[in-house]
Amino acid sequence: MPFLARKQRLDVQGLVLKIVNNNCPELKCLADGPRLDNRVNLTVVVLVIPVVNKKLCLGQAFTAVTKEFSNTGVAIVLDEPLPLEEAVLGFRFEGDMSFVHGKVKHLNPMGGGFYQMGFQLDRMVYVGDHPELKAISF
Repeated sequence: MPFLARKQRLDVQGLVLKIVNNNCPELKCLADGPRLDNRVNLTVVVLVIPVVNKKLCLGQAFTAVTKEFSNTGVAIVLDEPLPLEEAVLGFRFEGDMSFVHGKVKHLNPMGGGFYQMGFQLDRMVYVGDHPELKAISF
């Protein structure tokens, strides 16, 4: 293997390691201080239904992807900063939809025009209590 090709590969590996080391939750929490809950990096599609004045705004619903989960929360990735205070999050699991109410705890820029919105999840939302959710799926 020519020397230049090896050096280029090492440069790529160096960059990848920097990205991983600077974004790894286990290492990041050492710099940020201890968190109340551990995080699990997991990317799944989620339906976000804004809640305004205690009413579901189905016409404003959109899909996003999750970044990470904890026992009590989830972070989602957005392509614009949205002024949400609370929402119902819909997760598809084993062919069915499950809905959870969450309050927004933070909205932080990630770079490149993306934002991370963190929700504290506080209660299940049941279709029996909100029949308008029955027809929602993705």
